[in-house]
Amino acid sequence: MKARAELTIALREIIESWEVNQTAAAKRLGLTQPRLNDLLRGRINKFSLDALMMLATKAGLSVRMKIVRPAA
Repeated sequence: MKARAELTIALREIIESWEVNQTAAAKRLGLTQPRLNDLLRGRINKFSLDALMMLATKAGLSVRMKIVRPAA
């Protein structure tokens, strides 16, 4: 859930920096405008981690994941 929240925030920031309307941003990401609106309103339960990662890539973001074992 934390990863989805962080991706959503990063996507919202990059989309807002484009300074275009939702229709244009949705087209750029290959989404419908209502689906983009869900993303911008923070409805992360409607997006899988995989879907958010694909959108981040389309938006020009680079996503890295780090998995660590807990200290014994």
